[in-house]
Amino acid sequence: MYEKVNPSHPDKVADRIAGAIVDIAYTVQTDPKVAVEVLIGHGHCFIITESSVLFDEEEVFRAVNRIAGPGLEIDLVQNAQDPHLSENQASGFRCGDNGIFKGVPVTDEQRRLTDLARTLYKAYPHDGKFIMDGDEVIICQSNVKEAAVRQYCPKATINPLGDWTGGPDVDSGATNRKLGSDMADSVTGGGLHGKDLSKADVSVNIYAWLKAQRTGKPVELYCAIGDPEIDGKPYSEIVEIARDYINGLGGFEHFAEWGLIR
Repeated sequence: MYEKVNPSHPDKVADRIAGAIVDIAYTVQTDPKVAVEVLIGHGHCFIITESSVLFDEEEVFRAVNRIAGPGLEIDLVQNAQDPHLSENQASGFRCGDNGIFKGVPVTDEQRRLTDLARTLYKAYPHDGKFIMDGDEVIICQSNVKEAAVRQYCPKATINPLGDWTGGPDVDSGATNRKLGSDMADSVTGGGLHGKDLSKADVSVNIYAWLKAQRTGKPVELYCAIGDPEIDGKPYSEIVEIARDYINGLGGFEHFAEWGLIR
């Protein structure tokens, strides 16, 4: 059983905005320290940053309008990173969070549903949620045309509550609220989006997930803030593995579109 949402779901819109802001930070500093929280809905977008970067408000507003559409009332609150956290990274990369991380190989069902979600999103790029349990498929919160879906899923249940417009004007969205969609059976104590690579929530989750796909076995890791190594590797090596992964996707905003299960 698996649930997947597409990049226009309100929670994913929030993730994408957070990712875009992290991308901006990396254009200002080589290794910025940044954490972003986004709440969006009903004409408003609230953003709180804790960062080593002072963001240009207009650049942030342009990113919000590009992703979520124009006309939003945007409230941006910027804060400097906590000095104790800054000191932790002063001499090089060390673990930036306390946390637990479990990477799990992706199942055939999870890949099939993700492929279906991506295929439909190319034709209908708006809010959508998809559920699969064996041969049963439910497509809801979606404006997809029924005939288009039937060619892929003849027996799918489509919008069981009736027509749905979806989007942030119907439902609010918040950062990291769709980790089940992003990670499937993998587990984290934190969140994937709106954070720089020094954060274990980003780098260790990516590392554990990649290792699980490579080995075909679950990977369980934990760390405490300030740890210099994880899984027998220097933390800096974990960061570079995650950096290569994010860069390969085109940045943090693109990572936020579909999460780890792509």
